[in-house]
Amino acid sequence: MIDKIFPETLKILKNLVKFQTVSGMPNLELIKYCEQKLAEVGATSFKTFNKSKSQANLFSTIPGKDKSNNNGIILSGHTDVVPALPDEWTFDPFVAKEKNNRVYGRGTCDMKGFIACTLAVAPLFASKKLTKPIHFSYTFDEETGCLGAPLVLDDLKKRNLNFSACIIGEPTNMKVINANKGYNEYKTHFIGLSGHASNPENGVSAIEYAIQYSNKLIELRNELQKRNPDPKIFSPSCSTLQIGKIDGGIGANVIADQCSLEWEVRPINKEDAEFINRNIDDYTKNFLIPKIRKNNPKGDIKKEIIGEVVGFNKDDSSEAVNLICNLTGDNSKNTMSFGTEAGLFQNSGISTVICGPGSIDQAHTVDEFISYDQLKKCLKMLINLQKRIESK
Repeated sequence: MIDKIFPETLKILKNLVKFQTVSGMPNLELIKYCEQKLAEVGATSFKTFNKSKSQANLFSTIPGKDKSNNNGIILSGHTDVVPALPDEWTFDPFVAKEKNNRVYGRGTCDMKGFIACTLAVAPLFASKKLTKPIHFSYTFDEETGCLGAPLVLDDLKKRNLNFSACIIGEPTNMKVINANKGYNEYKTHFIGLSGHASNPENGVSAIEYAIQYSNKLIELRNELQKRNPDPKIFSPSCSTLQIGKIDGGIGANVIADQCSLEWEVRPINKEDAEFINRNIDDYTKNFLIPKIRKNNPKGDIKKEIIGEVVGFNKDDSSEAVNLICNLTGDNSKNTMSFGTEAGLFQNSGISTVICGPGSIDQAHTVDEFISYDQLKKCLKMLINLQKRIESK
């Protein structure tokens, strides 16, 4: 069966790579393609959109034998990819290339390979009477704060649907992941007062305040490392904080009136996330802002939330985890430190697991690829799932 479905999987994957669905960019053509593929086998669909209607989530269903859409299993993947600079690639990043039993192209691993597998297996699900429905959930802008998934989850709640499991097909080498850290991303803006560098008393350097803010973040990061988690299930075991970009000023002889700082926290729990925000906000309000406004009443510091994504918590009795272990025959379970949509589905009351083809080592890289072997292992898991929910 795998050898029969595999060529179609490659064809679909090549088509998906052609859609340049970089985060923040329109994905409607890709969504239309997926919706049509699923409609051909009888799936019913609905979409949820961003405010400008330029991006959409797709949620499609192949019903169970009683035509009910409840208690089904969700196959979920995000449609967006990170940017790719063609000059850095051996191949055109948006034209899939097969070589050495691999498919190269942006998103092949993260995570259009999984979406291709689900679309290729959809006709098999549709050809059988199923004991429960199978759902296909394809979201937008996961890479930039999981902006799409909350919209579809809110819609599912309004429709009063329930689900037995959700499989998030992030690249895990087809290994079960039962927990991941949260991901909180921020951009802090500093407004100072411009002036000539020869008269520093007549200006307020936004950059210098960004440095003080950074130093406080580093101090808080050191505190996170002392908050000894038990049990230690992640690597690194503690919550992490990283300052990724500072941008401001126009030259050494000009006092910078503006600066911005981009930083992230990957908390292992809600308490660590609250610890960072509470302390940096108090420091800003009570110490930095009074200083920055001393010589400049218009001085200001504003923290912008780019995205706050809850972590995926370990559940020893997870129905979804047990399901995938049974389907793959591999009872090993791991955790990971990068963020996913899994925690959002879990917080909506859906038993969730992360398992998909490809290696995270290839995600976001130049000459990103996925191997034939990983695609075939994913197809095997999905075919086993079909057999498991087939009505006898």
